[in-house]
Amino acid sequence: MRGDEPVRDAVAFWLDGDDEVSNEKHLGEYRRFTLSKILFIFACAIVALLVSGYAISVGEYSISFLDTYIRIWEHVTGNIVDITDDYVVWELRLPRVLGGILAGIALSVCGVSMQSMLKNPLADTYTTGISSGASLGATLAICAGFSLMEGPYAIVINAFLFSLVPMMMILAVSRMNNSSVTTIIMAGIAVMYIFNACNTVLKLWATDEALANVYYWSVGSLTGLSWSDVAVMAVFVVPGVAAIQLVSDKMNKMSMGDENARALGVDVERFRLLCLLVTSLVAASVVCFTGLIGFVGLVCPHIARIFIGSDNRLLIPASASCGAALLLVSDVIGRVVIAPNTLQVGVVTAFIGGPMFLYLVVKNKQTRW
Repeated sequence: MRGDEPVRDAVAFWLDGDDEVSNEKHLGEYRRFTLSKILFIFACAIVALLVSGYAISVGEYSISFLDTYIRIWEHVTGNIVDITDDYVVWELRLPRVLGGILAGIALSVCGVSMQSMLKNPLADTYTTGISSGASLGATLAICAGFSLMEGPYAIVINAFLFSLVPMMMILAVSRMNNSSVTTIIMAGIAVMYIFNACNTVLKLWATDEALANVYYWSVGSLTGLSWSDVAVMAVFVVPGVAAIQLVSDKMNKMSMGDENARALGVDVERFRLLCLLVTSLVAASVVCFTGLIGFVGLVCPHIARIFIGSDNRLLIPASASCGAALLLVSDVIGRVVIAPNTLQVGVVTAFIGGPMFLYLVVKNKQTRW
């Protein structure tokens, strides 16, 4: 019968062995695609490593590019040859570089997490109010002298604690009945504007010296980072990023929509709350030391998606390596372009990230993310 012809053709296709060739072809293409993703991650990591050496060599005290790695190896092995070189590399410049790497990793991974959890391409530490909260805490300590603790870390502690306030408010809103992802994002934007208004009022009453200090903090900088600062950042960033990586498979399920994620066994509300809480702790631990560094958490995940796709299992390490490389490159540019003066890294990332993000928007031309 004529109606049986499609069935017979299909059976003949599967029996003639051509499907094995086709499967091998598709498997080869999949392996090449996966290899390209891994190569992108390694390429960004290598760029970060090379730029780290150059960043350590840049400064009034001249050290060659290769000598920076030699001095680090000598210090690690306990065979210090030149005390001056060792002090400059290990005590003055290496904490700045490691702090930049941690900051780039943290902000980028936080951007991936927030964009996945909130299903919004514009979600990052700014739109959720974390940066505004940290800015308010620092402004209160500098301009009004109000600090929850005294000592050299008064501004840092204030910035850290106040950066958690917006997230607590967002989490409270998300616990309300029938709250959607859009509601959470709008709550974050509302808190951001409220905190920005409080910042403006405090600046109007501030002295010239306090206003200058607030401005210096708000533009974002890696200057002055010490080993103790890097250690505190690492305590939050390393476990936080590792935790986000471990739940990347659940984040993939969340990207399919809340209903589909529930069908796959994910407790959507609880998982979103935990991810946002971990993300806020990681971001706050960086912002309180570096100030407000924009566009890293917004741009790097989108750059990584071009090469990696939306699979969070690979997107998270790709964004982390891309963020570390971008922040270190920005810091080097800021130190070189107007030497001997320094252009703060937050300004450079804005110059780089703004046009780059606009280019990505125009290039994609997508109505949906």
